[in-house]
Amino acid sequence: MNIKTFTYLLLGAFFAIMVSISCNKDKDKDNNTPEDTLAQYLTYIPPSNQRIGDAQAGRDYLIYGNYIASGIPYSLVGALLPGDGNSLGRTGDNATLPPGFSAVDAINGVRVVAPNCLQCHGEYLNGQFVMGLGNNSADYTGNQSGLIAIADLLITNNFGQNSPQWQAYLPFRTSTLKLSQILKAEVRGINLANNVFAILAAYRNPDNFVWTDDPVMPVLEKMAPMDVPAWWHTKKKNALYCNGLGEGDFARLIMAANLLTVSDTAEARQVDSHFPDVVAYLQSLQPPPYPQTIDQTLAQQGKQLFTATCARCHGTYGDTETYPNLLVDLDLIKTDPLLAEGYFNEAAAYVNWHSQSWFINNPNAAHLVPKRGYMAPPLDGIWATAPYFHNGSVPTIADVLDSKNRPTYWKRTFDNTDYNYQKLGWNYTAETAGNAQTYNTTLEGYGNGGHTFADHLTPQERTALLEYLKTL
Repeated sequence: MNIKTFTYLLLGAFFAIMVSISCNKDKDKDNNTPEDTLAQYLTYIPPSNQRIGDAQAGRDYLIYGNYIASGIPYSLVGALLPGDGNSLGRTGDNATLPPGFSAVDAINGVRVVAPNCLQCHGEYLNGQFVMGLGNNSADYTGNQSGLIAIADLLITNNFGQNSPQWQAYLPFRTSTLKLSQILKAEVRGINLANNVFAILAAYRNPDNFVWTDDPVMPVLEKMAPMDVPAWWHTKKKNALYCNGLGEGDFARLIMAANLLTVSDTAEARQVDSHFPDVVAYLQSLQPPPYPQTIDQTLAQQGKQLFTATCARCHGTYGDTETYPNLLVDLDLIKTDPLLAEGYFNEAAAYVNWHSQSWFINNPNAAHLVPKRGYMAPPLDGIWATAPYFHNGSVPTIADVLDSKNRPTYWKRTFDNTDYNYQKLGWNYTAETAGNAQTYNTTLEGYGNGGHTFADHLTPQERTALLEYLKTL
């Protein structure tokens, strides 16, 4: 195994605003209008107060900051990690690193290579790195705990276990080893970050974040997969995550990545002070424009279909944009329930831990509020965000719009240029069985059912709708 493979494996950590649906049944009857049969399934999520930040400072902290302040000594791996032509435009020793890694100073001053937020929130599409696009190619299917032994050997042989370099590596080693032993996906291409935080919390005191080798709560066993939402949607959202779990201060919710190596809440406060800037940067991001020719006449037809079929939940776009921030109940959406229901079941202990932790301290408290449903997301840049649904179970938007054609087992090449710009998503082959490289929708948490709202459309109408979605 070469050092590149080793390091990557080791370091990889929903027309109208609510007022248009708030008419009650009595009002409907008074106006002699049909009863709104959907309103009972839709819940408006109100906004929370957010701190003000500086977007440029936030970008700098995101790509240079030591919010993960432990890792492999730079002198061992920094020069060996291949860059991508410096797509982030970084300077110094960061200029030579891939986007998902940063050269930072550990707490004791040792220069280390550590993972950053772009491990999950950056991805290549058609050869270009897209900031804020969810990572859709990561592989969490194997148990990589044996790789820790390799890192131990390298650092021990070069510096010794009494060295500052070992101490700078130790927090990363401790948490990564634990994650490697527990974290496992069934297929490549989905993300387990939601599970990462629950696992890390199990080994940290909620009051001071100090690591404990004995878990303070039951350790998560069921791994609910997710597809990482695009960062450029942050500006529209009143709650974070696919299931609207995160409410309150977004900066404090997002800085939870710091749990990987944080030493205590004193360090967490320092990191927290920078994350309003990071949120400001996320709110400044724009989606990549569709890169090919759009049939504007067909797109205009699709816009009319979108207004009639989709806009109530997903919002409107163009000169006058709205986003209703609606949670869609599981009884209506009927997509795979594991992620949403998990926070009432397997992950309930994590919600309880969070409610007792430093994260809820005022001011700027952040809360985890479980909901039995999923947020209808904004659709800006939807053409680029394959695969689809909260668990990444559907390879193209064409398949989203026609549920009977969704493949049970499907495989993609993971070549970021292998994209279907007409169906809007990944080219794939339908398979007869699943494996680690083939998405298997028969697995718990990986189902591709639900969201059948466009099944009534004709093929021609779906084509028009797809053309309109290219414009968003």
